Amino acid sequence: MSPPAGVTVQLRQLIHYHLDNGFVENALFLAGRLHAFEPRNPDAAHLLALCNLRLGRYKAAFEHARAKGVHSQHLGCAYVFAQACLGLERYDVGAQALEKVRNLWAGRNHWNKHSETSRRHMPDAAACYCMLGKLHAAHGDTKKAIDFYVEALKINSFMWDAFTGLCDIGAVVRPQNVFKITPDMLASISHAATNGHAGQAAPPQEAQDLRNPFVSTPDIDPFNPSSRQAGDVGLNMGGSNLLSRLNGRNPAANGMIAQSTYHDVDTPITNGQSFQDEDVMMGEAGGPVLTEQADIALAPGRKPRVPAFNATEEPPRMRPITSRVRTKTNPEGDQTDIPRPIYQNGHKRTVSGHALQQTQNPPTQPSDPTAAPPRRSVRLLNSITQIRPSSRPGGMSSKDMESKERRELRKARAAAPKARSGTASTVGRVVSGNRKPHVDVSESSKPESRPVSAAAVAVAPPPRMAPPADAVREQDALNYLLDLLLKIGSGYRYLSRYDSAKALDAFALVPKAQRETPWVLAQIGKAYYERAQYAEAKNAFQKIREMAPSYMDHMEVYSNTLWQLKDEVALGHLAHTLMDQDRLSPQAWCALGNASSLDRQHDDAVKCFSRATQLDPKFAYAFTLQGHEHVANEEFDKAMAAYRNAISADNRHYNGWYGLGNVYERLGKYEVAEKHYRAAANINQNNAMILVRIGMVLTHLKKPTTALTLFTAALTIDPHSISSRFRRAQILLKLSNSSNPAYASEALDELLYLKDAAPEDPNIHFLLGRCYKRLGERGKAVRHLTIAMNLDPRGAGVVKGVLESLGEEGEEEDEGGWSSEDEH
Repeated sequence: MSPPAGVTVQLRQLIHYHLDNGFVENALFLAGRLHAFEPRNPDAAHLLALCNLRLGRYKAAFEHARAKGVHSQHLGCAYVFAQACLGLERYDVGAQALEKVRNLWAGRNHWNKHSETSRRHMPDAAACYCMLGKLHAAHGDTKKAIDFYVEALKINSFMWDAFTGLCDIGAVVRPQNVFKITPDMLASISHAATNGHAGQAAPPQEAQDLRNPFVSTPDIDPFNPSSRQAGDVGLNMGGSNLLSRLNGRNPAANGMIAQSTYHDVDTPITNGQSFQDEDVMMGEAGGPVLTEQADIALAPGRKPRVPAFNATEEPPRMRPITSRVRTKTNPEGDQTDIPRPIYQNGHKRTVSGHALQQTQNPPTQPSDPTAAPPRRSVRLLNSITQIRPSSRPGGMSSKDMESKERRELRKARAAAPKARSGTASTVGRVVSGNRKPHVDVSESSKPESRPVSAAAVAVAPPPRMAPPADAVREQDALNYLLDLLLKIGSGYRYLSRYDSAKALDAFALVPKAQRETPWVLAQIGKAYYERAQYAEAKNAFQKIREMAPSYMDHMEVYSNTLWQLKDEVALGHLAHTLMDQDRLSPQAWCALGNASSLDRQHDDAVKCFSRATQLDPKFAYAFTLQGHEHVANEEFDKAMAAYRNAISADNRHYNGWYGLGNVYERLGKYEVAEKHYRAAANINQNNAMILVRIGMVLTHLKKPTTALTLFTAALTIDPHSISSRFRRAQILLKLSNSSNPAYASEALDELLYLKDAAPEDPNIHFLLGRCYKRLGERGKAVRHLTIAMNLDPRGAGVVKGVLESLGEEGEEEDEGGWSSEDEH
């Protein structure tokens, strides 16, 4: 038994209802029923795949969308298929599917067409370009990814994913050229505001914008359309004139229903566009999904009317002109069946069979006090009859000429008009009351006159001298929003390039209400962390924990910050709190691993970091932390494997390159270590520690002059870096001799600064004693060497060797070393 025709339409409505309300399981169940009814309908396959995608079932979405998305020309299936491919890491297959249906989404722009009551079920060009960018970026094709991201931003400046994708790839991005109103956006808001503004009509030069695929195209004038559609007789259901809207019911063409833009009238209206021009889902057996709302011009406000009928009577409602009888029950319970014939000329006829003409000066009728009051439809039709000719400027149209010829022919036939008594009833003589005496709307002082309707005001709009207030207000709102995104995007761009100082300056310009949000505070915390300002980073992350305890993103950076501060209590509390909130988040396992690492339980830390990588194989930082723990256990082979996995997960994760360089440096492979260190420096050009490491490797390679250049560059990046100053002083002291006596003085200046910055460091006092020895100041040399031996008794042997050589000529080998820097 085949289902009724409306079953599939109702199922589509229910599916979208459940999707919009978050009941995805219900939507999936109903999508299965729809697919069973229409197994060959691509729309049914699309909804079934979409529900599985929302539930995270990528394989099921892949299977349901593959047939229609790859082999058939269906945009919805292709887009869901591409999203499933992104989750299943089948990036090239998903990109090919979207490219095959490019003709279906190219040129589409749905910006400004989504609201609380309207949406588009199919993606537009910006969404497809952004998805292609994600697929190619994950596949490793950076050039194509950049091109697609740029195309997405050209269409829609609010494509934040495209912007962050460009920043994460490492492309050169100028936010001031991204976050601005495009000409298409400006044309769209101006066009929508013009059509929605009462008393204004679109100028002739905007006629070509109506055919622009980036601009919505509602009817220009709902009361007086410039062209009559086929089958529109003026009173039929679905017409765009005033009487059709006053009918109380108005189903859209082809079964599509849109929600009314009136707040107090439940009158569905159409969008005036064909389904081919809109991205709606059409089924083989059913109509489209009934949630599309078109951009239709609002009718101007109506003035109060003086009722011309008896207040005790219910005014008759207008009936649609159809070929069948339609019945509607009035509030009193009686039913009125009024069949309305349709003729090809679109005019009503009297009971005598003659066509009723719409003349400017119809013959007057003698007033009859006993006759029935004029019908409401008569008054409305006469109003439109008087208004419509004035809305078409210029000469008389062909329809008017035809009406004039028919009037002359009727006058010739009616040679002997019949007399009519003053008491004769007119009921049944004139069906629609079109023979009502003409009333001049300009004579408002007469008792028979009626107020000028709002439609008459809308017929002759005043010339538009300035853009509508709605357009100006919307443009101001867009400018403010884009300026906000520009400030946040500038900070994100600087942070993606590891320019933390400029990133902090950019985030400082963000309004306080937006700056005090978890996402922005997390970016500020990351910027402080990159600058090694761990106390400030801790404060930023603590604000996040106070205002949004459930926020999990970037909590691995917070745990690393606490590890650097050696705050065992805070780190342990954070780890247990995150585990209680979400045991399946990689950030929680990273925090627990850092807590174990700080407690010197490196094996447990490795297990925690391994669990984090199992939960998210693309979580590069967990692989890096795992490698650090293997280095602490001197398991260099496992450490190198972990660092390589981090680079595979994110090629721009400089910590992985830095970790590999550190392992090779420990193994004595300085050339290979220099290569990996420089790869990390190319990604993060603002990290002084990486340059220090390269300089140390070059020192081992007997290239002290080049190493000095790198130490100086590191000091330029971070003037407060103790490691950079110490290494620079060390290499200056090594290069100082009789031919370069100035190097020793420069080294002394650096060491005196370090003595004040870190007075408890034995290495600084040891190197300062050697520097005074080189300069011939034996008393100061003995003093600082003694202080170094007291601070670290383990180096007493080395210090005694230097003290014994104070009276000898020449310089001893470089003794002592700087403690290894923190790897996290």
